[in-house]
This record gives sequence, structure tokens and C-alpha cells, in this order.
Amino acid sequence: MIQLEGITKSYKVAKRATGLKQAAKALFYREHTMVNALKDISFSINQGEIVGYIGPNGAGKSTTIKVMSGILVPDTGKCTIMGYTPWKDRTQYVKNIGVVFGQRSQLWWDVPVMDSFELLKDIYKVPQQEYKSTIGQLIQTLELQEIVNTPVRQLSLGQRMRCEIAASLIHNPKILFLDEPTIGLDAVSKIAVRQFIKTINKEKGVTVILTTHDMNDIEALADRVILVGKGSLLYDGQLEELRKRFGTKKIITADYQKNRNQIDIPGTATLSWSPERVILSVDTAQIKTSDVITQLSNQRDLTDVTIETQPIEDIIVQLYKEYQI
Repeated sequence: MIQLEGITKSYKVAKRATGLKQAAKALFYREHTMVNALKDISFSINQGEIVGYIGPNGAGKSTTIKVMSGILVPDTGKCTIMGYTPWKDRTQYVKNIGVVFGQRSQLWWDVPVMDSFELLKDIYKVPQQEYKSTIGQLIQTLELQEIVNTPVRQLSLGQRMRCEIAASLIHNPKILFLDEPTIGLDAVSKIAVRQFIKTINKEKGVTVILTTHDMNDIEALADRVILVGKGSLLYDGQLEELRKRFGTKKIITADYQKNRNQIDIPGTATLSWSPERVILSVDTAQIKTSDVITQLSNQRDLTDVTIETQPIEDIIVQLYKEYQI
């Protein structure tokens, strides 16, 4: 469905030192430097996938989304999506995609949200009956009932983001590009948005490309991640493979009857200890979690045990370190 081959994009950026003298000099002569935002990016995405497109700030994530949505034209390379070249076939192509940029709005600032929805319906030429059905579902699912008649400028960031997601889906797109979609959302709204994305992916087969710095979004939604850094593609694979590769640490918290003897189990490190509780970091490459619990039960009269996996943020940080980004 989505095929990128050798996409490269560079920007010409002006350089100027500080100070009045340099400002005057820049009026007549300005130095420039070239920034390689994307360098030979190639990947493919199948219909119905939810892909997490991740990387640190300045990695080239938003530039890639803009190329795929037809906003930017790459210097070299080929991009084919649903048979279209995004920047060449924009009129026909944009009917099939929805785009949400966390820092950009597609809603009209001074009019009620519902008026923006109506305008977008006319722009995309959505039939009235189809529009009524779609907008009703979006308003209910994203809980927009109390804000659809409020001007956009009076909404909080979280409320506006929910409206932005609804606006991007009015024409029932087959592909949804989400660039920081949960920015500014509270915990309840984040869960609602994640569940909504899962629903449209499962029920309508919408392909979702998600860029975010919130690794909880990635863990909740994506099975596959693509990592970019300094404009280059560094990793493309399943999230579960990353867990197997880097997520060998588990945290075991054990509560037990009072006992002042220290606990020493090979393959573990004691993070915290008291006569009634111990917290162990377990390297599962050296010892199985079940073996640790067995040894704990042999040494203590256990009352409770909890096991926590390594947070996804830690795994991604390890991946960044491996690629030195």
C-alpha cells in the first residue's frame, strides 16, 4: 500500500552570527548550509498496519510524513501510495488520507468546531447521509458533544486535538498519518484516543502511521516500529523483537514474613531491601523469572509477588544509544 524507495530531502538553511554588524552584513550577503533531513529512506507498509515511526527530535519524522502526505517534494527517490505519487496526484490522493499534525490545525480558529466540520465535508464532497453517520460516530466516540459548538480558539489543547482527529476522519480515509496526536491530552483523553484508533483500524482497516515521543502510545497501538535518526533509517521491525533484544530486565517485588537475613540470588541485583520486602532486578538472560521466585519461596515465607517488565521507554533509549543518536 505504501512504498518508499531512496527518499532524500535537504534544506538550505541561512547562517548568521549575532550582533548588529552581522545583521547589517546579512542584508547584502548571507551564508547558507545544507541540512540533510532524509537520506535514502526506504520502507513499505501494508494495508491495515499500525506502524510507530519514531526517533529523537530532528530525526526526520515529520519530514517523512510531509513527503508521504504530498506537502513536500523530495530531492530524489520514489514514493508510491495506493498507486499515487503524493505530490503529483494530490487532488485524487488526498481524498484517501487523513493527517493530524500536533502543532498545526486544520480547523478554522474563529468559528465553532461544527462549522469547520461542515466546511471540510464540502471540501471533500462527502455525501450528506454519509457525513451525518460518520460525524455522529466521531462525536460520540471522541466525546465532543459539549464542545462542537464552541469556537476553536476557546478550546484547550487537549480538546482541540480530539477535534483535529475527528476532522481528519470526516471523509473516511484509508490511511491516517498522526504526528504527535496525543500531545497535550490528559490521561483519560489519551486512553480514549488510543482506543478509537484501535477501533477504526480493526473495524475499517485504516492504515495508521504514528509519530510520537510518547512511547506508551507506541506500546498501546503499534506492533511494528521504524526508527530514524539523523535522517537515516536505522531499524525496521516488530516491537516484540525489540523487547526480546533489549528487554531482558524484569523487576520482582516480593513481600514476605519478617526476616532479617539478606537475599542473594545469582543473576539478580537488589534494588531495595527491608525485613519484610525486597525489590530485585532480574537479568532473564542469566536466570528465569520462575527460578527467582522458586528461590525466593525457598528462602522466605512469601505473602505477595509482583513482576514488572522493563518500560518501553528504557528499551527505546537503549536502541538510541546503540545507534548513537
